[in-house]
Amino acid sequence: MEHLLELLIFRYGYVGLMLALALGIVGIPVPDEALLTYSGFLVNNGTLHMIWVMLCAFLGAAFGITASYGIGIRFGLPFLLKYGPKLHMSPAKIERAQGWMNKYGNLLLFAGFFVPGLRHMTAYMAGMSRLKLRTFMLYAYAGALIWSTVFIYVGYMLGEQWLTVKHYVHHYGSAFILYGAIAALALISLKLLLFMRKVKA
Repeated sequence: MEHLLELLIFRYGYVGLMLALALGIVGIPVPDEALLTYSGFLVNNGTLHMIWVMLCAFLGAAFGITASYGIGIRFGLPFLLKYGPKLHMSPAKIERAQGWMNKYGNLLLFAGFFVPGLRHMTAYMAGMSRLKLRTFMLYAYAGALIWSTVFIYVGYMLGEQWLTVKHYVHHYGSAFILYGAIAALALISLKLLLFMRKVKA
């Protein structure tokens, strides 16, 4: 997989990162977390620049989830039931996602980014339920920003050990992603807090 990521980044650069994430959010099988983590590693070794990586990652995730939202509005549940299995969205997963959306509401648009398989469906559900665009953008784009930043930062901090994420995701699935993301988010928040205190002093 790392060879595929290398080809994608080195041949198409920031645009490749953006397009790959957009397709991954729509439901095409793209190793999203591995791609973000690898991009963070490339920032660490000086190949890519942090600002451009973060911007393109956010734009890719935002474009992908907005496209899914639009498909949900335009075509609804019949489209998802017909084509979902081709994108690894079985009827059982769709039904489960609908239940979670009904239970947790808009917050699932934000938190769903950290649950593989779920982030591919939350925007479809939001579109099918005719959620207002402004509300959708608030929750979905915030989730896209935090999710992409967390995994880029993980790759940046891991450096040459970025494949550790791939190993643990493969063996421990979404639980590792969720707990790892929480830990990374806590670390980012702590560093930001310390920086703000330093500026005030």
